[in-house]
Amino acid sequence: MLYNQDFLLWTQQQVELLKKGHWQALDIEHLVEELDTLGRSEQKELGSYLQVLLLHLLKCRYQPERRTKSWDQTITNCRDKIADCLEDAPSLQRLLQDSEWIQKYYRRARRDVAKETQMPVDRFPADCPYTIEQILDPEFS
Repeated sequence: MLYNQDFLLWTQQQVELLKKGHWQALDIEHLVEELDTLGRSEQKELGSYLQVLLLHLLKCRYQPERRTKSWDQTITNCRDKIADCLEDAPSLQRLLQDSEWIQKYYRRARRDVAKETQMPVDRFPADCPYTIEQILDPEFS
């Protein structure tokens, strides 16, 4: 099957079939799988940027004396990337309103900041101390 042998060629073939309206010839099973994967990938990308952003916000809060321009640049870049994700897929905004989803990435950031700073993990709040407005606010850090 072309899907397993040459993915790029398979995608191009599927695009041509769609353009021509040849619905019966489409590889529906794999198209559904790829679309589902694409949606999950966008969610993971957003989560990854959120996690790095939260890690740096925590570092700034708990080690202000060690704050660098690099940290500030990372915070700015993550906010820009989150904005890009939301611009490309506005439906992702719903995730940023989901406290459990944010908490998932906060827990990871908390774990990582503890390792990076060599501070005990319980030094950092168990629950995210920031609102989504603060997290995304370019003036907040």
